[in-house]
Amino acid sequence: MRGYVVKRLAQAAGVLWAAYTVSFLVLYFLPGDPVTAMAGAGMESGQVDPRRIAALRHEYGFDEPVLAQYADYLGRAVRGDFGDSVATGRPVASTLADALPQTLQLTSAALLFAVLLGGGLAVAATYTTRRWLRQLLLSLPPLGVSVPTFWVGLLLVEAFSFRLRWLPAFGNDGVRGLVLPALTLAVPTGAQIAQVLAKSLLTALDQAYVETARAKGAGRWRVHLRHALRNASLPALTVVGLLMGQLIAGSVVVETVFSRDGLGRVTAAAVTAQDIPVVQGVVAFGALIFVTTNLVVDLVYPLLDPRIVVAPGGRAGAA
Repeated sequence: MRGYVVKRLAQAAGVLWAAYTVSFLVLYFLPGDPVTAMAGAGMESGQVDPRRIAALRHEYGFDEPVLAQYADYLGRAVRGDFGDSVATGRPVASTLADALPQTLQLTSAALLFAVLLGGGLAVAATYTTRRWLRQLLLSLPPLGVSVPTFWVGLLLVEAFSFRLRWLPAFGNDGVRGLVLPALTLAVPTGAQIAQVLAKSLLTALDQAYVETARAKGAGRWRVHLRHALRNASLPALTVVGLLMGQLIAGSVVVETVFSRDGLGRVTAAAVTAQDIPVVQGVVAFGALIFVTTNLVVDLVYPLLDPRIVVAPGGRAGAA
């Protein structure tokens, strides 16, 4: 088990490095110049002092070769220092720390809604004995995956804010202001969970151990939840781990639609301004959440299914 954990930690470090490197290269080769934009901010004439531009380039290290910039940024990032924002001058760590609580609230609520909606839909679809109802319920997840997130958000705002006036449409207004953005973010995530879990449940219900449980007198509800769902939840658990990165990425659209403060709006503003330090800080944080979640999922696997053991080579397999 120790070797397995060490291997997974090494893989996590590799993912973090790759995400950071790709983000640096993409931002570096994008057209435009953040230093020129920052130097000319607020100037009506459009004439920018070349000396000011040169001073800013030297201050942020943009006058050095790309490899030197990359090595400098990477070395500081390893120590947790992502530098200062090109657009605001504030430390990147402070900028992310201020925006992080709102985004964590949003993604946590969205994940909760996604698990409840997706899990409930999958259980209901596989439990019912009515064929038409099962087909109807199983057709909903593909629809939820294909619908654009911003369109779902606009529909929810139109229905629950403008027509029914139950919930606020915009802003960070406590729990009430969190419901619609979280539901918007949860729809595609919950749909993917429902797809995977429903397929796994249908497969599990045809297994021999389920027939044995029925032969021993277990009721349908007990067989469905106690025996089939426990084993069928493993693929869905993997999907939940993979979708954590999608939730962070989806917050960019959702926070923009609902005018919420958070990492999403910070990311959108940083990309527009080509604020390399801020974007790289966001990318590194998102990658960290992704690899941490997947590591936890891998470690939880043997607890859910004792048949899964860790081989000497560091791989998980069935006993």
